[in-house]
Parts: sequence; structure tokens; C-alpha cells
Amino acid sequence: MAKNEKIPENTLFKDIVSHAKEYGFVFQSSEIYDGLQAVYDYGPFGSELKKNIKELWWNTMTRFNDDIVGLDSAIFMHPDTWKASGHIDSFNDPMIDNKDSKKRYRADVLLEEKAALYEKAGDLEKSAALLKKMGQLLEAEDLNAVRELIVAEEIVCPVSGTANWTEVRQFNLMFSTQIGSLAEDSNKVYLRPETAQGIFVNFLNVQKSARMKIPFGIAQIGKAFRNEIVARQFIFRMREFEQMEMQFFVRPGEELEWYAKWRDMRMQWHKALGIPENKLRFHDHDKLAHYANAAVDVEFEFPFGFKEVEGIHSRTDFDLRSHQEVSKKKIQYFDPEVNKNYIPYVVETSVGCDRLFLMLLCNAYTEETSGEEENQKTRIYLKFHPALAPVKAAILPLTKKDGLPEKGQEIYKKLKRNFNVIYEEAASIGKRYTRQDLIGTPYCIAIDHQTLEDNTVTIRHRDSTSQERINADALEEFLHKECSFNQIFDQLD
Repeated sequence: MAKNEKIPENTLFKDIVSHAKEYGFVFQSSEIYDGLQAVYDYGPFGSELKKNIKELWWNTMTRFNDDIVGLDSAIFMHPDTWKASGHIDSFNDPMIDNKDSKKRYRADVLLEEKAALYEKAGDLEKSAALLKKMGQLLEAEDLNAVRELIVAEEIVCPVSGTANWTEVRQFNLMFSTQIGSLAEDSNKVYLRPETAQGIFVNFLNVQKSARMKIPFGIAQIGKAFRNEIVARQFIFRMREFEQMEMQFFVRPGEELEWYAKWRDMRMQWHKALGIPENKLRFHDHDKLAHYANAAVDVEFEFPFGFKEVEGIHSRTDFDLRSHQEVSKKKIQYFDPEVNKNYIPYVVETSVGCDRLFLMLLCNAYTEETSGEEENQKTRIYLKFHPALAPVKAAILPLTKKDGLPEKGQEIYKKLKRNFNVIYEEAASIGKRYTRQDLIGTPYCIAIDHQTLEDNTVTIRHRDSTSQERINADALEEFLHKECSFNQIFDQLD
């Protein structure tokens, strides 16, 4: 395989998942008990990468923008919240069972996968027509016709290989539990299926306490829970996941203008992370949610195809109006510029932190093969943006003697105050470089005998493997420049 040659898709994703476990990014939850399906734990380097993703998103929203403030609402909310939002009545997935394999599938996912096959074969028109037809049927809630479409497309169960399908039924995705000591219906509460409602019910609290004027936004990062029946593709679809959502409140009539602005800004943000333009695309919704008058997804080309990582939605005034009606509390904003009260309209940006994590991991995973065919060597490394890399630098004394470890420790202790760095002296320098490549460390700092003479160190760059020599006293400034979020913010100005 030549340098940067594309790895076959059928093995690439398996390689990435295996790499994520072996090198401390993601583990199966409760693995010693054979695991819990669609629930995962983040390891030492995965937790660092996820923390960096959240910090970057938070700073982009609340610091890069003067008109957005933050919130951290509770997971448990009054059950009437979900009545007002429509989740109790409408938060369903269309499910279909295969009678032979006894396996259950999401009907829309089966059709989307069929459309993806058409697209892969180059028949874009047939793919688009199938997705449009599916959207129309789901919007009309014609589940019988959805089943007929699955049969007409000759879609079979991947386990049994048959098309012996049941009827399509709706399945509510919310987890419920009881609050208090008695397990009664009156004590039923839900684990939130999204973080947005915590923002809406706190709209007036935030607006008044932070003295915000329309237009303004409220950002939040938090856990959400969905009882996904079909949870596949590693951490792409999980039952417990983390959302990063921002609700931007605007004047009625201005929502579509702001929707277009946020759509373009969010796409620019993804590109600034180092994602190639040809790996990203917009996908407009054929079927709009009950609260929306416009919706688009930012999709990334995973090894298993283009899939959503972020949604931008114009939610109209549905949420605030619904909460006003159910709570009987007035939720309006007095706009001094137009001298009237109104219920603001909302533009939402909603991105899954776990999907962003997977996108960055898939994009970073690189295999390079060099040398003659009979003596080829393969180098694997994770090409993370330095600002997001779990470890920013590794301090590596060339030997364990002659004062090099002591000098290395001196540099390590100075740098670790501001950066997540690693000190390592075991094995050869080449093996240590390889270990850092495998976790995506952008810079390795080698301490050698010359360091003791003139206080200079060798910096090895992960992507090119090129090396440069700089003064050890300049390391902090170097890492601040190369690993700062400013590297990303500069592309957003």
C-alpha cells in the first residue's frame, strides 16, 4: 500500500475500533461482565480528547461569541416538560421485526442503508427518490406503506436473509424511572432524551440574570439518554451520550436568516478542526420534526458512509409556546427596540460529542506504508489537530543516565503545569516515538547530551517526522502557539 493510500472500508472501521480499545481511547462498558450493549467508557486518552472537544466547543460558543451564555441544567425534569415538548406522544422510532431471525430494526435505517447502496453504485437519482419517498411516508405516518416500501425494495434481514417482515410499529425512546420511595405512576420521571428542554424552561431565568437582549443564545453540554433498539457502529449511536447544544433566540420573522448564518458557521467550525472539505456535506431534511420549519444536518463521511454529526434546526416558537401553555406561566420577552412582547423564535445547533469524537478519530487514523514491496514497513499514527490531541508533547531523555533523566524531569515538571504532557524513558527512542504516534501526540521532545551543553532539545513532528532543534526555554511558548485553540479560532474570524 503506497503512502496515504486509502484503506479498504470494510476493514478500516474495524481497525479503528480495535485501535481505540488497545490504546486507551474507548472501552466496552462493564467489559468483565461481557459488556452492556451500546454503552461505552472513555479511557485515559479518550477522556482527554473528549474533554478537549467539549472545551473547544464551549469556548467557541460562549467566548468567541459575545451574545451566548452557558447553562448546566439537571438531567431529571418535571414530567410535564416532556408532555409540552411532545416527547411523550411523538418521540418514537418506526421499528420492524424479522419473523425468522427475531431481530428488530429501525425501518428508516433499513431504507437509508438501501439508499446508500444506490448512491455508492452511482445512482444518485434513485437514492434521492427513495429517501424522499420514505420522508413523505413517515411524515404522513403511513407505516403500512413504509413496510410495503421495504418489501418493494427487496430489503432482507442481514441475519436470516429473508424478507419475512412484521408490521412497522412506533417505539418510544425515553427511559423512565420513579422518583421518591414509591414506585407509582404519579412518581414517574424520565431521563432526559435531549438537553434542549433544560434551556427552554430556563429561558427567562437566564435572560434576566445575564441581562441578555434578543438575539442571544444559551449553550449547554450534558448527558442525554435514549433507549435505542438498534444501536450499532461503535459509539456512533449509544443509549447514554453527551450533547452540545446551543439555542439561539431571535425575533419572529428573522429565524431563517439566522438559520442560514448558523448553518454556515457550524460547517466552517468543522473544517477548522482539520476535517477535509470533501469529507463533509450538508443534508437537508425531507421530513421536518414537528417543531421545525427548516432543518439541515452536517454529515461526515465515516468508513460506513456519510452520517450526521450535527443538526441545525429552525425550531420556530414551538418550545417556548408549548411550555407557556402547559405550565400556565408567561414566557415572553419585551423587546424595547420594537416596543412589544413576543415569544422568541429559536435556531438550534445540536452536535453529539461522541459523534464528534468518532469523526475526529476516523479522520485522524492514518496508515502509511513505505519501502520496497519485499521489505515494506507500515506506520500507524493519529493525525489529530494539535489543539485537540489528548497529549500535547512527550519528554523523552535519550538514555537513563548521564543526567539526562534529571534534565527531562525538569522540563516535564515545568510544562505539565499548562499542558498535558508525558515523560517516558523506557525502551529505545524509536519505540517511544511509535508509542506516541499511536495516541496522536503531535510533538516529541528528545533530551540528549547536547541538551546539557547548550540547553537545546530536539522536537520531532508527528505528521512529517521532521525534526528541529530549539532552546528548552522556548518550549512553553512553542506549545502555546502550536496547541492553542487560537489555531482554530483564527480560521473562524
